[in-house]
Amino acid sequence: MINMKLSQLKPGERAWIKEFESPDLELKLMEMGCIPGEEIVVEQKAPLGDPISVRVAGYSLSLRINEANQIIIEKQ
Repeated sequence: MINMKLSQLKPGERAWIKEFESPDLELKLMEMGCIPGEEIVVEQKAPLGDPISVRVAGYSLSLRINEANQIIIEKQ
């Protein structure tokens, strides 16, 4: 498994949430379904890369690039 940031994934790629870099953002992300161990798929990115749309916990979620930079994922 490779550890990387969510912001590094390309549309269509999937990974699993491992942890968060920012304790301040951790609670907000967990309330939105971004829980460690949950599968996350990048659906699309805006033309300039911000925001990104991901599918997590059965729904679509838009994240700013600075939020996606705080999510550490594991990719096979």
